[in-house]
Amino acid sequence: MAGTRTRQAHGNETREFILATAERLFAEHGVAAVSNRQISEAAGQANNFAVGYHFGTKADLVLAIVRRHAPALEQRRAGMLATIAGSTDLRDWIACLVRPPTEHLESLGSPSWYARFIAQATTDPALRKVVIDETVASPSMQATIAGLTRLMPILPAEVREERSDMSRQLIVHVCAERERALHEGTPTPRATWKAAEIGLLDALLGLWQAPFTSTD
Repeated sequence: MAGTRTRQAHGNETREFILATAERLFAEHGVAAVSNRQISEAAGQANNFAVGYHFGTKADLVLAIVRRHAPALEQRRAGMLATIAGSTDLRDWIACLVRPPTEHLESLGSPSWYARFIAQATTDPALRKVVIDETVASPSMQATIAGLTRLMPILPAEVREERSDMSRQLIVHVCAERERALHEGTPTPRATWKAAEIGLLDALLGLWQAPFTSTD
């Protein structure tokens, strides 16, 4: 029995180390440029098939990395939703998109890799939809989207879809660039993650409230 528990603990440690290694390599080089063999070698695994053994396909590995961070993000967002229940302030609901990732990234310290990993994964043609669908499907994200929809200015469906995509890209890439700058020790537009959050909130509020021009 003790031997079984020891093997399970060792297996969990191996999985965690592979996930952390894959996240870093994907963040640095892009998902398509990194092979399972490279991840296994960087993670110190003698078996070059260790990644496939523990996770399956590359898409499965990417989803495992997303799910590794999901509970912390879900907890933060759910807490915010409980606080703002019934709010009619659009900024409160946009904050539920922005604050969970910025606070989570701050909690990871520097260097961290998650923001750059997400940026890489969501620009990979083979993985973009898989990763976006996974993040949007969480209960707190669904509740946030519902709250935003109730308060959004009346916009045509195609404009709402366009601005939703703009919002996602702005959050993902602003966070990724800040994470990169902190890692490299280069200047950032905002001094803290909290200040970066406020800048994103201002920009997204303006984006959603901006007029639109019909192209018909």
